[in-house]
Amino acid sequence: MVTSTEEILKKRSTEEGKISGGHLVAKALKNEGVDTIFTLCGGHIIDIYDGCIEEGIRILDFRHEQTAAHAADGYARQTGKLGCLVTTAGPGFTNAITGIATAFRSESPVLHIGGQSALSQWKMGGLQELPHMEILKPITKFSSTVMSTDRISDMVAMAARECFNGACGPSYLEIPRDVLDREIPISSAKIPELGKYRASIKSQADIESIKQVTEILHVSERPAILFGQQVWQSRSQNEAIDFIEKLQIPAYTNGASRGMIDSKSTYCFDRTRGDAFKDADTIIIVGTPFDFRMGYGSRISKDINIIQIDQDYTNVGKNRDIDVGLVGHPGAIMAQIQEYIPEYSQNTLTKRHEWVETLATKEDEKYQKLLPTFKSDNKPIHPYRVAYEINEFLSDDTIFIGDGGDVVTISAQAVRPRNAGQWMDPGALGSLGVGTGFAIAAKLANPNKEVLCYYGDGSFGMTAFDIETADRFGLPFIAVIGNNSAMNQIRYGQLAKYGQQKGNIANKLGDMNFAEFPKLWGGHGIDVKDPNLISEALNEARDYVKKHKKSVVVNIWVDPNEYAPGTKAQTMYK
Repeated sequence: MVTSTEEILKKRSTEEGKISGGHLVAKALKNEGVDTIFTLCGGHIIDIYDGCIEEGIRILDFRHEQTAAHAADGYARQTGKLGCLVTTAGPGFTNAITGIATAFRSESPVLHIGGQSALSQWKMGGLQELPHMEILKPITKFSSTVMSTDRISDMVAMAARECFNGACGPSYLEIPRDVLDREIPISSAKIPELGKYRASIKSQADIESIKQVTEILHVSERPAILFGQQVWQSRSQNEAIDFIEKLQIPAYTNGASRGMIDSKSTYCFDRTRGDAFKDADTIIIVGTPFDFRMGYGSRISKDINIIQIDQDYTNVGKNRDIDVGLVGHPGAIMAQIQEYIPEYSQNTLTKRHEWVETLATKEDEKYQKLLPTFKSDNKPIHPYRVAYEINEFLSDDTIFIGDGGDVVTISAQAVRPRNAGQWMDPGALGSLGVGTGFAIAAKLANPNKEVLCYYGDGSFGMTAFDIETADRFGLPFIAVIGNNSAMNQIRYGQLAKYGQQKGNIANKLGDMNFAEFPKLWGGHGIDVKDPNLISEALNEARDYVKKHKKSVVVNIWVDPNEYAPGTKAQTMYK
C-alpha cells in the first residue's frame, strides 16, 4: 500500500508530538469560535490552510482580498462573532486595507492574520516584505508581529480579545513565514482555553449616573431615542425594544440597527428624526457617534437634554457637549435605567401620548409626500421607484445590503427591513464595493434567508467578479444594480460647483449592460428599462435563485439626473 507524503508527515508529527505554526493558528482560531476564514491564497500562509482543514474550519477563497476582507467584516456583523481574514504578505495585505478600515469605522470585530517574509530575512527586502504592522496600526485596536512559534496561539487569543475590548474593532497579527512553518513540541506551545481568559463585556454604568438619567427621563414630556450600530452589534435589540415600550419613547434607528423594531410598533419612527430632534426636550443617543451622519451634533439645540450611551469612552461627548454620558454595554445599561426609573405622573403620560401622536401624524404626511416619487412611471426610471419596488419585494427573511452613494441614501428613505440584522451598508467610512463580500457573508451566516444586494453601477464594478465566488460556494444572492453610468453622488457636487462643461469629468462611466455579466459562469441576468417591469424582474430573480442555486444580476437603468436630497444639499460634507 502506497502512503502519501501528507500521511507520512502527519504520522511523523503525531509520533514526535510536534505541531506547526499554521496548525497552532487553526487551533487558536477554533478556540475563539471561528468556523470560517476568508482568504486569497499566497505562499506565506498555506500552512494555516492545512491547519484549518485539520480543525474543520471552512476556507472561502476569493478573487480579490478587498472582497474577502468585507466578507470577514460582514460575517462578524451577521453572527456577532469574530470574523477572520487571512492574507498573504505585500500586495495581498494592501488589497485588504479598505476592508479593515471599513471594519474599524464600523466597529466590527475582525481578526486579520497576514503573512510576512521570514524572520531570518528581516529587513533584507524579502519577497512581498512590507511594514504591515506599522501600516495598519492607526486603523486597528491591536497590531503585532508574532516573533516565535510557541507564542502563536497566545498572540491569536490576545488579538481576538482586543477585538471585543469596549467598542468592537479589528486587530492585525502578522506571522513571518519561518515562524509559521516551524514545528515545535506541542508541550511548549501555549494554547489558552477560551473560557479561562475572556471577561464579560456586559459592563454596567455607574449608579449615580443612572439616577441622573432617570431624573431627566421622569419629567421629560418629549423624549426621543436613536439606536446605532452598537445596539445590533452587542445584540441588545430585545433590551432596546423593552426600553422604548416601558418608557414610551419614540425611537429611530440607523445603520445596522435598522429593522430591529417592528414597523407596527407605536414607538417605531424613521422619517421624522429631524422633527423629533428639533422639538424634543430630551434625546438619548445609543451606540452611534456624533460624526458627519449626525452633523457632528451641531443640528441639535443646546437647550435639549442629551444622554449618550456608548461602548467607547472616547465617543462620549465627542463633538457635542452632553448632559449625562454612560459607558458600557448598551443592553445592560438600558436594563439598569428601567430598573431605577419611577412611575410617570399622569400629566407626563398624557404629554408623552400627545408627542407620539404628533410624530406619527408627521410620519404619515412625509410618507404621503414621497409616495408619488416612489411610484413614478418616469423613463429613465426614477431611482426612488427602484428602492420602493425593492421594499415591496422584501420578505420577512430577506437581508438587504446597500452598496453605493445615492443608492444607500435613497434606500434609507424607502427600504424597511423586516427584522433585526437584515440591513447592511458601508457604514461611516462610506466604502464602495462592500456589497459582494457582505452578501456572501450574509448568506453563509443565514443559509435559509434570502440575500439581496442593491448596488450602484460604480460600486458593482469594483467587486462583481466575486459573485462567481458566491456561486462556487453555493451562496447565491440577488444582485440589483441602479445603473446610471456614473458615480452620481460625486457627479452632482461637481456639476453644482463647476457647471456642465467641467462637471462631468472623472465621474462618467460607460453604458454597460450588466445583465450579460453572470453568463460568464452560467448565471442569469435581467435587463430592466420599464419601471412597471421591476417587480416582475425581482420575482423572476427570486425564483431563479431558488431553482438553480445561482446568483442573478438585475440591471435597472435609472435616471442619471435624479439625486437624493442629501446629495443635493451636500450634507455629507457639512
